[in-house]
Amino acid sequence: MAKKNLLLIELNEINFEFVEKYIKLAKLPNFQKLLESGVCRTSSENKYEELEPWIQWVSAHTGLDYSSHKIFRLGDIVYSSIPQIFEKVEMKGYAVGAISPMNASNNLKKPCYFVPDPWTKTHSDGSFWSRKLTKAIQQTVNDNAQSKVSVDSICILVLALLRFARVKNYSLYFKLIISSLSKKWSKAMVLDLLLHDIHMSFLRKYKTNFSTVFLNAGAHIQHHYMFNSKVYEVIDKAEAIKNPSWYVGKEKDPLLDLLNLYDRIIGEYLALDYDIVLATGLTQIPFTSEKYYWRIKDHEHFLSTLNINYSKVFPRMTRDFLIEFASNEDASSAKAYLSKLISLSDGIKIFNEIDNRGKSLFVTLTYPKEIKGTFLVGDGVSDYEISDQLAFVAVKNGMHFSEGFLYTRGVQLDSFESGDHVKKLYNIIDGYFN
Repeated sequence: MAKKNLLLIELNEINFEFVEKYIKLAKLPNFQKLLESGVCRTSSENKYEELEPWIQWVSAHTGLDYSSHKIFRLGDIVYSSIPQIFEKVEMKGYAVGAISPMNASNNLKKPCYFVPDPWTKTHSDGSFWSRKLTKAIQQTVNDNAQSKVSVDSICILVLALLRFARVKNYSLYFKLIISSLSKKWSKAMVLDLLLHDIHMSFLRKYKTNFSTVFLNAGAHIQHHYMFNSKVYEVIDKAEAIKNPSWYVGKEKDPLLDLLNLYDRIIGEYLALDYDIVLATGLTQIPFTSEKYYWRIKDHEHFLSTLNINYSKVFPRMTRDFLIEFASNEDASSAKAYLSKLISLSDGIKIFNEIDNRGKSLFVTLTYPKEIKGTFLVGDGVSDYEISDQLAFVAVKNGMHFSEGFLYTRGVQLDSFESGDHVKKLYNIIDGYFN
């Protein structure tokens, strides 16, 4: 079999327009190499409610747009039988590995490695480190809003740092960990750097033919801190919305911190003897009004407070959670009740997005305002004070935009034209392994 080695690097939602402007302000030599080599644009769905990374990455992995794959929620890929690019490449006889691919199910027969994303309930490859990392990363990411990291997770992550962190990155880890005491966004950067080092270690060990790594700190930081970017001010000086000073100091630029890290990571991938597909899936544009994100600290305790009769509850990304019930009737009753809950101070609904799936509900905590002190909510009969059950996550800065970016090295793009749907990433990778 001819030598074929391909990396799929998923830099979730990174804006290359921002990168171009930062290059003029700072040194991002590896991003500059990408731009000088040529970057294409991708497209995705037209409806805003369908612009979610867990929809578009499913498209990239399956070759289908949303209207065909119908995967609308994060984690729902596990209920689908649609083949993914990972299995397709493996069936051709190539070695496959994946680190944290978003909304991807592990259906591989014999993965070299598979560490699922923190929100999708699929199994790892079963090896010691993959099992331990999966559990620790899930707990750390899902409980990050209230800084509730378990002792077990801390131990595993420390051991993982000792096992996988490369010596040349020691000082960077130390800098990021220390800075995380005052810069909350540094935590996400530590995780992405660790995922990168784990990926590099597995690549060296298994010499995988096709490997993918998903990095999400950039999407997280743009969503929460875009208004602090020097580039954002350049784009729109007159109408620029500012973050409150208690949230982040005006002299801070989290996005530049992140891009410096990603520039380093990209440089290491460019130095490998691998062909490359690097994609962003989506990008972001500035949000146009004030919006706060809140997350329930303990979902089981919260539902018990409301006397909701449920079987299981699974936290998802940020504001979302999935509730399972014993019957359709219990689910319908719970939806009716949760739909009634409003803030008694302003009449705004607490859960304005509830998707009934029969025996389960996919719920989003949508209350958008700042909460100070006591927070009373009610259903018209009973009142609850829930301020101690909610964790502040962020002020929304960036919102999803349908365009993405694509860079390739050593890969033919015969059937791809700039502006094509992101689903064609599947065809590019499938064609490479023909």
